[in-house]
Formats: sequence, structure tokens, C-alpha cells
Amino acid sequence: MVENLVVAPMLVALVSIAVTLATGQWPRLQRVASVGGVLAYAVVVAALDWLIVLGPDAPGAAAYQVGGWSAPFGITLVIDGLAAFMLAIVAVVALYAVVFSVFYVDPLNQRVYYHPLAHVLLLGVTGAFLTGDLFNLFVWFEVMLMASYAFVAFYGGAEHTATGMRYVVMNLIGSVLMLLGIGGLYATLGTLNMADMAQTVADPSADIGTAPIVGLSMFVFAPFALKAGLVPFQFWVPSAYRAAPAPIAAMLAGATKKVGIYAIVRLYFTVFAGTTMPIAVPGVTDASLLTYFAPILLFLASLSIVVGGLGAIGRETMDGVLAYSSIGQVGFIAVPIGIAGVATSASVQHLGILAGLIYALHHALTKSMLFLSAGVIRDGTGTTRLAELGGLAARSPVFAGAVFVGSLSLVGIPPLAGFFGKFFAFDAAVSWLAAEPTAGAAVVLLVLLAGAVLTIVYATRIWVGSFWGARTAAVEGAILDTPQVLLVVSLAVLVVLVGVGFEPVYRFADAAATAALDTEAYVDAVGPEGGESG
Repeated sequence: MVENLVVAPMLVALVSIAVTLATGQWPRLQRVASVGGVLAYAVVVAALDWLIVLGPDAPGAAAYQVGGWSAPFGITLVIDGLAAFMLAIVAVVALYAVVFSVFYVDPLNQRVYYHPLAHVLLLGVTGAFLTGDLFNLFVWFEVMLMASYAFVAFYGGAEHTATGMRYVVMNLIGSVLMLLGIGGLYATLGTLNMADMAQTVADPSADIGTAPIVGLSMFVFAPFALKAGLVPFQFWVPSAYRAAPAPIAAMLAGATKKVGIYAIVRLYFTVFAGTTMPIAVPGVTDASLLTYFAPILLFLASLSIVVGGLGAIGRETMDGVLAYSSIGQVGFIAVPIGIAGVATSASVQHLGILAGLIYALHHALTKSMLFLSAGVIRDGTGTTRLAELGGLAARSPVFAGAVFVGSLSLVGIPPLAGFFGKFFAFDAAVSWLAAEPTAGAAVVLLVLLAGAVLTIVYATRIWVGSFWGARTAAVEGAILDTPQVLLVVSLAVLVVLVGVGFEPVYRFADAAATAALDTEAYVDAVGPEGGESG
């Protein structure tokens, strides 16, 4: 049955880990196995998305009960439109990251653990998207983080080791907070299965205290925001992205950041949005749990846009600009999601989630391409300092054209993927302001406008600093790796194709947004009658 396929992406990642470990003594075979594994992962995800979400007879959601233990007692894996959309993003980013690694990372550094850890990272991200219970979301967070710890400290110098230590400490604090929150929620609700939690909090007859749910949810929310890199939890982002190898930085920005965003949407919209528990929010009467957290998310996202944009303008290296840019860009993802939480109109709520998902797709593709481009430049010139670059456009017009496409997409120029990300983000803000003309809605719209201007400034700075003008000494002697350039160019083509052929992308994102808000369908899929035991 189709439910048995839900576990397939995780099995592919597990097999890839085992095979790349077993072939560590044969580097060429290991690289072939790693690329083959991520290709198989992409194919399985595409098949799963078609059969369960996109196909003409697709059920829309499916659940697999691990070990034959039915929910809520066993481990449940669930795929619906939201999980399928996120898996598709990760499959594309992971494919490019692993293939690029083969040509970018020194062959000696690839041996033994680089490729196994890359698939461990992929497994953690996949498990986080598919898990149906809160505790296993924590487990897959930790699997993902363990691999990322090694990659941040990958090159082993003093600076990288210090960066890795700060990254570990920051995320361990987040993990402790998350575990405390999860334990408290279990003690309060009596379950951690997310479908069962949704039913419990929506039951008016359930004898549940309001205050513990609010406080404990904050313990869980903070690690989600930390993983997404939202202000004020963004301090790990710039140094970690600069320390990790370029293809892993692409994975961190394009895939692992999305886990934090996904977790916020899944828990606070699918699970907690239906709560009937009144909460005393200053200035608001009879607020729900989502209404309590959405303004916080909106505030943090707005800060992220400003802090990330200003930080990116002041950086002196291309990868530094991109790292701070990621803070601002995740704010563009989170703002419409926050709007969905505070809006009272069902159409604005749907539009907000839709906008966040479309922007997440754009950011994953565009920012991954730009991080890989920074890797090409570092590998070819030995530096990414803007002051030491210049004239790359004349040195390699094809590569320059690809980066130019990425910069335009980041700014939001049609018909690229970034245009639709920006368009829907602004559409959500304008629709909210029209439906509820408040000072807060106007401020959010102004923040988006300021963020768009800041994006133009630092994207222009990258282009002018690296590609325009006379050739510097570093560029004059540069030898750009042809396979690396071709991979970047192909990803730039994909950014164009997503924009030009946006209609199917829109339908997929729309199905994902609908699934995020359809608690009843999620509960029906996870229930004992909705999942296949195995």
C-alpha cells in the first residue's frame, strides 16, 4: 500500500550512510555511492510526492505506524502536503550539495566521514519533516545537529574549532529547553503524538491548565526559532556558515533552516491552532494559543529582516554577506507566517502560509546557488573578500551570468523564483492591512519594504565587488573549476524555470498551505484507521 512508502526516504538515507561508511577505503566508490544515494533519495521523494499529494488519485496524506504500534502509542511517520513540499525542497538542495562536494572538497577530506555525515544530516532533516510526534521531532533535531557540529568544525583550525564550540553550546542550550518543554507538555496533555495533541487541546471538556501550555510552548518555540536563525537567536548563523564547507553552508541555509520554520508551522498551526483555551493577552480578549505566539513570531521576523539586512551591507566577504543575508531572508519567510497567525480572515491566513512556503522555496534554491557560487570563487581565487575580487564577469561570463541571475532572484526581479516569493510576501502584508488596518500591519509592511531595499543594496554590492570593474590579481590568476561552474549554472537555470513555469509550483505550495491549516485531515491520516502498520 502507498502508506508503506512514507518511510522510504529515511530508508534511502540510512542505506546511503551505511554504504558510504563501508566504502570509505575506496574513495572513488564512496563518492559514487554518495551521489547515487542522494539521486535515489530525490527519485523516492518525487515518487512519494506524486503518489500521496500531487497525483490525480492522491489521498493527500498518509501515515505509517512503525512496528505495528498504532497512534498515539507508537512512532508515527506522516506525510501530507506540507511535509511533501519541504521534502521536495530538501531533495533538490541535497542533490546539488552532495554532487558539488565531490568537485569542491579535497579528496582526502572526503574520505571516511564527510559523505556519511552528509547523509546523516539529510536523514535528520527528513525525519523531522516526517515524524508525527513531538519527542521524535526532538530526536531528529539532534541527529541533524550532530552532523552539523562536525561540519562547522570541519577544517579543524583554531577559528573553526572555536566556532564549532559556540555552535554546540548554543544548540545544546536550545536542546535542553526543547526537552524540558516536551516533557512538560507530556505531563500536561498526556500525549506527544501531534494528532492526539491537536484533539486534546481542541476538546472543551479536557481538564487542561492554560498557563502551563503557554509557558511550555515557549520552551519549545525558542529552539525552533534558534534553528531557523531568527533574531535574537541568530548569533550562530554568520560564523557557522562561514566555517562550514560551501556545499554544507548551502545545506544549512537551504534545508536545515527550513526545519525550524516547518516545526513552527506544524506545531502552532496544525496542532495548536484549534485550541479552545482562552488566554489573557494584554489588549486582546479570548485569544487562542496561536494568537499568543503569532505576534511574537511576527516581531522576531521583522527584527530579523532589519538586523540581517544591515549586517549583510557591512560585511567584507561574499560568504559573510550571504550569511547575514540568510538572517534577513528567513525573516521574509517568517513574516507572512506570523501574519497568518494574527489575521482573523481565513483567506489571509491561507495566503500567509502560502507566501511563507513559496519564499522558503525561493530562498532554498537561490541562496544555495549563491553559497555554491562563493565556493567556486574561493576555490578558484583563494578568497571571497570583495576588496580582493573584481572583473570576474570578464574572466568567466557564464559563471557571472549565473550569479547575476541569483542576485536578481534575491532582489525579486520577474520572472525569477524570487519575484514570486517577494510578491506573495507583500501580498500577504497588504491583504492583512486591508482587512485589518492597524498600526502594526502598517509597520510590518514598511519593514518588508525596508528589507527589500536592503536586499537590493547588498546584492548590488556582491555584484559590483566581485564581478564588475578591473580584474584584481586574485581574479587574474583564477582557475574556476568547470564542473563546479556547470552545477551553479544549472541551479541558476532551475531558478529561472521555477519562475517561468510557476503554475505547478503554486499548486504544490497551495496544497502544502492547505494541509498546514487542515488539522482534521492530519488527525484523520494519523489515526489508527488512517495509517499502515509495519
